[in-house]
Amino acid sequence: MYVHRGVIGDVARRAAQSAFIDECTKRFEALHGAEPGPQEIASWQRSWPVLLDALVRAGLGDLDVLLELSLPGTGERVDAAVVGQDADGTLTVVVVELKQWTWARPSPGLSASLEVGGRTVPHPARQVGGYVHYLRDWADGGSGVRAKGTVVLHNAPADLIDRLRGMASAGGPSAEFPLLGRDDLASSVPPEELARRLGCAGLRPAPQDAVDRFLEGRHRPSERVLERLAANIESRRHFFLIGEQDRARLAILDAVKQAAAHRTPTDGQSRPGAMVLVTGGPGTGKTAIAARVMGDLCGTAGSNPRLLTPSGTLTRQLQRLLSEDARGLVATFKNKNPGGLDKSSVVLLDEAHRAATYPDQRGPGFPIVLRKLLEQVAVLVLFLDERQIVRPTEGLKADELEHHAHATGAAFRRIDLDTQFRCNGSQAYHHWVDTLFSETDTPPPWSGSSYDLALADDPNTLASWIDGHTARGHSARITAGFCWPWNATDVPPLEPEVAIRWHGPDHDERSWARPWNLRSEQPVPGFPDVPARPYWATDRGGHDQVGCIYTAQGLEYAFGAVILGPDLVRRRDRWQAHPEASHDARQLRTLPPERYRFYARNTYRVLATRATRGTRLYSTDPETQAYLASLLPGS
Repeated sequence: MYVHRGVIGDVARRAAQSAFIDECTKRFEALHGAEPGPQEIASWQRSWPVLLDALVRAGLGDLDVLLELSLPGTGERVDAAVVGQDADGTLTVVVVELKQWTWARPSPGLSASLEVGGRTVPHPARQVGGYVHYLRDWADGGSGVRAKGTVVLHNAPADLIDRLRGMASAGGPSAEFPLLGRDDLASSVPPEELARRLGCAGLRPAPQDAVDRFLEGRHRPSERVLERLAANIESRRHFFLIGEQDRARLAILDAVKQAAAHRTPTDGQSRPGAMVLVTGGPGTGKTAIAARVMGDLCGTAGSNPRLLTPSGTLTRQLQRLLSEDARGLVATFKNKNPGGLDKSSVVLLDEAHRAATYPDQRGPGFPIVLRKLLEQVAVLVLFLDERQIVRPTEGLKADELEHHAHATGAAFRRIDLDTQFRCNGSQAYHHWVDTLFSETDTPPPWSGSSYDLALADDPNTLASWIDGHTARGHSARITAGFCWPWNATDVPPLEPEVAIRWHGPDHDERSWARPWNLRSEQPVPGFPDVPARPYWATDRGGHDQVGCIYTAQGLEYAFGAVILGPDLVRRRDRWQAHPEASHDARQLRTLPPERYRFYARNTYRVLATRATRGTRLYSTDPETQAYLASLLPGS
């Protein structure tokens, strides 16, 4: 997706016109479901004409330009991309990062970061490098496209450019990407030299069908983040985080470095470990960041890291993908700490909101197992989303963690992730889902085009949608609230316990049923199409079973269907909870409705944010289904 596509010469003649900016503003809103902010529009007006003028003066007016190009499967947008054909006929995409900076200085607390206008931002060469490596690795399956990158700081004086180049020339990956300042774009620069500086020397116009294939082509799947994690840890140089993900990684590593420097106190008193809290909603890349940092720590001399998660499903996925190297280093965190930890250890606790903290049994104190873990290690890094707490026996809050750190004298740093990379990178969809399952708010009718969202008329329609995507080779799954019995044994064939009855348009009674996923932790021989519980979301045959919150949380797939059961229904302008409809008797069924509603809303929010490309909703309650129909198009 892009805000504008055109030939550079034509776009250059229109870029400064208010009608052109209005057109781009409308296009942006249609794509992302919200208007661009005033600052973003102002940056278009200031930067686009300068870039386009330089490209025309460089003799590149016949090439294509894409303004505000969205990278598929992420929440990132490239300021501009010049598209042409190299001498050997390869389609070449030159990513251009535009900055209006006149001043910047290195951040004293974070390496490879800068302070600009009261904000801490990554070095622009690192930022553009993330985009370039994304295109190299994912565009057209990692083949058929040549990607380059350039940073244009069109207001920057020569001394600032020299400092930025000095930071990027230390042998790291950022050194590959040129930084151009005000003087580099001067009218006195010959066209050939200007084209070289812009990274576009030798490019000629590309066939439009080649550009179309680039824009419409299937990128290497980003839906299985665990495959990325395996490649990251086993071959870290080939895994690049994008935008704020990379900033979070650098901040974590900086906190680890500071903790190491103060590990041996001069007063002889033992100090608690430092705490780093990384917060973010579904799809913001928390697990990807944890794995990348784990890879960094594994390559650091003298380190003793662990990657823990309360989710047995996620642990097993990681262990399987990381092979024998993960044994002892990647583990499930329940009610005791792993052995071998010491004051050189850094522990990364992914899915920290699922930690078994038993709030009803611990009283006012901090969870004992977490307190001991913090006392035992150098740094504890927690990845948290409070709105994914789905059980009364789990859950941590950011305020609680910060209070404990201050009370014990532990160093504390918080990093908030806003950009999400699931759900096709659609911030509009995530905002809509958050509003839908909020306590009091009502979302507007869905009008975004950045994500495939609709209402299924009935379970048959919902299942057909899933089966169709599966037949085309996509990962697709059905999930449901825990509102049906789950009495099946660990041995297939599985009983179709998720059974729904409804009346069709002619008032005829209809029925649909499918089994829950397999209970067993291991595959059952002779049933290759019935994956073990930890692998339901990723392995062959999972689309034929229904997953619940405990199976799906922490994982993702391309297309997802969510069945809302009778435990959460819409009445007037509020959600009502019916815990008696839950079959989770051990955890939830006995809760009062007011308390159950919190967990039910979180549960369905989690289920509705598992799919990277499209979601279908369906409620078994007719009144709730009618409410959803007032907000969503039909499938």
